[in-house]
Amino acid sequence: MPLPFLTADHDFEADDDIALPFDDHDQWRRPYRPGPWRVGIAALALLLASFVLLAAVIVTVAGATGGALFTFGVAALVIGAALRVLRMGVWVSRAGLRHVSFFSTRTVPWAQAAAVRTTQQPVRWLGLPRTVQGQALVLVRRDGEQAPLLTDHNADFLSRVEAFDRAADTIEAWNAEYAGAH
Repeated sequence: MPLPFLTADHDFEADDDIALPFDDHDQWRRPYRPGPWRVGIAALALLLASFVLLAAVIVTVAGATGGALFTFGVAALVIGAALRVLRMGVWVSRAGLRHVSFFSTRTVPWAQAAAVRTTQQPVRWLGLPRTVQGQALVLVRRDGEQAPLLTDHNADFLSRVEAFDRAADTIEAWNAEYAGAH
């Protein structure tokens, strides 16, 4: 079963000179591959869900319908959370830039994006409260609001500096292509 949110639909290492490598710019795409931390967290959650589903089957065979429904519900929540973790990140299309977090999704049209730039600043390590000095890709909106999109210490780019630089360059190229057109 293909999982399109796991792939970047393009081999970035082969064509580093192509800034906007996709044929269909109207489709929302993540311009980078999910990192090993993000995939590992999702895999562990799915492993936990498999054990919970096994427990639900055992509870069903034992005849406790209420407990079985509750256990199946817990398994569905864990599977949903794992899939949401895999969808987290920055997505781009001709329509704008979409920042997907665990509980919310914000879409900014390119007309509202003044700049997308990389800055040195304190960043959160794997999304935890601890901060370290690092790089962040920041979206500057036309109203002056700044929002960090990616950091080199998040679950996609921890210990993958080249991948962060490539993703930041690609997102900046999308911004230059479409924000300049408005």
